[in-house]
Amino acid sequence: MKVLLVSNNVFLKGNGVCTAVQSLKSRLSGSGVDVRILSCENPDRNGPQPDYPLKHFVFPFFEPLIRSNGFMFSRIDPEVIRKGVGWADVIHLMEGFPLEAAVVKIADEYGKPCVGTYHTFTENITANLGIGYDTFINHLINRWWSSAVYNHCVCVQCPTQTVKEHLQENGYTSPLYVISNGIEHSGSKPSPETYGSPYRILCTGRLSNEKSQQTLIVAMRYSRHAKEIELHFAGNGPKAGQIRKAAHELVEDGVLRYEPVFGFYTSDELKSLAASSYLYIHCAIVEVEGLSCMEALQQGAVPVIAKSKLSSTSQFALDERSLFTVLDSKELAEKIDWWIEHQDERIRMGDEYRESIKGYDAAISTAKIIRMYEEAMAHTVS
Repeated sequence: MKVLLVSNNVFLKGNGVCTAVQSLKSRLSGSGVDVRILSCENPDRNGPQPDYPLKHFVFPFFEPLIRSNGFMFSRIDPEVIRKGVGWADVIHLMEGFPLEAAVVKIADEYGKPCVGTYHTFTENITANLGIGYDTFINHLINRWWSSAVYNHCVCVQCPTQTVKEHLQENGYTSPLYVISNGIEHSGSKPSPETYGSPYRILCTGRLSNEKSQQTLIVAMRYSRHAKEIELHFAGNGPKAGQIRKAAHELVEDGVLRYEPVFGFYTSDELKSLAASSYLYIHCAIVEVEGLSCMEALQQGAVPVIAKSKLSSTSQFALDERSLFTVLDSKELAEKIDWWIEHQDERIRMGDEYRESIKGYDAAISTAKIIRMYEEAMAHTVS
């Protein structure tokens, strides 16, 4: 089986789609699938390059914002696309942008089946543009994504049930399969028998509007245990300067004793950081799945996750003690304080969360995706 993975870019750091595509390629190759990539050239000339490289499309005016979010658009080159499509048995589209729309048309000419994965809510885009959520622009983008790309796919992978329901509500008509992107099996450290001050609290993700790290920062002003907490933010993004400033002000104002830590970490470093964290906080307003949350739980971190209509990550919470109303900093502070005051229960639940995430093993997801490819090829033949 020959599979062509199509994404605007695959090699930038700090982009969840890039991470998912690289992981999928590795897992498919390990399962005996012949995999190639059609995407923009890697800006790092010494790094790996796509099998079918496209030039970078510099988006007028918005390019700095796009790059700060770890993204690049590709130029559409029909000749390169035809080479990739002509080689493949099945084409896997990772986004709904103009590149994928061009690939769909050429795949149709060749009689090649396309499948898709819905990796990004339209609200991820509009939030970063400062437009907001649930606007007519979101509906227009969804209509274009569905009509130009996803409704031409034999089937579409939805990483969560929340995504499936969202697509059904927004006019996506292709068969929708709920298949988690999954995480690699990883040995995790046992929870410590005791914790002490400072209590490390980890928050991962792109520093941007829709990830709402500001909710955690404000929560510290309500927490009874703020002076015992050390905040760690893992990620980068367009709001990095603003979030760093607000976090530092907590120390200046005497709210925090320990200076918040900001960093961009490798996968192994992030696992180690999660294993040593008392709590994992996920404040996102918009989140398709939340792989970083899954990885933190795999290491035994106990989460407190925002409940949001546009975020699927709350599915990982085992009970209400690990949930708070999105954007409600006061409720978040109450949940953080409760976990700090109930250390024995925190240690017990660390083991529960580690166990709960085993069903999201990447090997299970890979097998389901391969079956999806086989069905797509059989559908085209019939």
